[in-house]
Amino acid sequence: MELVVFDLDGTLLNSQSVISDYTRDTLQLLTDNGIAYTVATGRTLHASRDILTGHGFALPQAFKNGVVIWHPEHERFSHRNILTTHELGAVVSACMTQGLAPLVFTIDGDREHSVYHPPLRTRAEKYVVTEYSVRRGLSAYPLGDIPDNAQISNISAIGEGDLIKAVIRFVDNEPHLVAYSGVAMEDQNLHWLDIHHSDASKGGAIATLRELTGAKRVVCFGDSDKAASMFATADESYAPENAKQHIKELASAVIGHHDEDGIARFLRERFNLPA
Repeated sequence: MELVVFDLDGTLLNSQSVISDYTRDTLQLLTDNGIAYTVATGRTLHASRDILTGHGFALPQAFKNGVVIWHPEHERFSHRNILTTHELGAVVSACMTQGLAPLVFTIDGDREHSVYHPPLRTRAEKYVVTEYSVRRGLSAYPLGDIPDNAQISNISAIGEGDLIKAVIRFVDNEPHLVAYSGVAMEDQNLHWLDIHHSDASKGGAIATLRELTGAKRVVCFGDSDKAASMFATADESYAPENAKQHIKELASAVIGHHDEDGIARFLRERFNLPA
């Protein structure tokens, strides 16, 4: 069995962060032909659920870059790579020192996520929390209310690039943490930051998904820095034309742009599906 694994943003999704009609029909063709597929994304389950529903994603799925594996058939998480209380304190301090509001995400039980945060000072910070709490259904609480036994999946922030880089330099010296950053969709003058346990990676997620599904080969698609470990683990790896240059260089091949249904068009050719 071959397992197809998709990243979402910049890959399976177009620039409007939706699955196009052509890609939707391609996923149905994969299902009709018994071709297994799933996702390994930096998004949370809550931020992905509406996108994936109705498109045949029935196999285990990797969220937050491999922090957790979600089993849709049983509606439960497994393989949690959780941050410790010490790591939480260190990252919160590093963010606050730079004037950034750390957004602390937790996993509550087998279905829910919550976000804890200090007072929000910037419009971008308020917008991000509103996105998570109102549009994506996460419960939002003051940072001081975080439980002692909280299962912390990741810590995020948004702010000026130099401030974000200062926190990344701190994280680089922490043995069990890894940080990712990029230009914020909310404001091109700002950067986002996401920090999670170093044991969590898309490469590790690929290995776990292979084991869980019994796949003999894995074919994956990705466009960003987080795809590098996934490409190193998969049997075949493909980058859309819009991917970062160094990710293209790691890929088995470069295919069409995500705004031109590049992944879907490649899959129809790769698996001899109707064009």
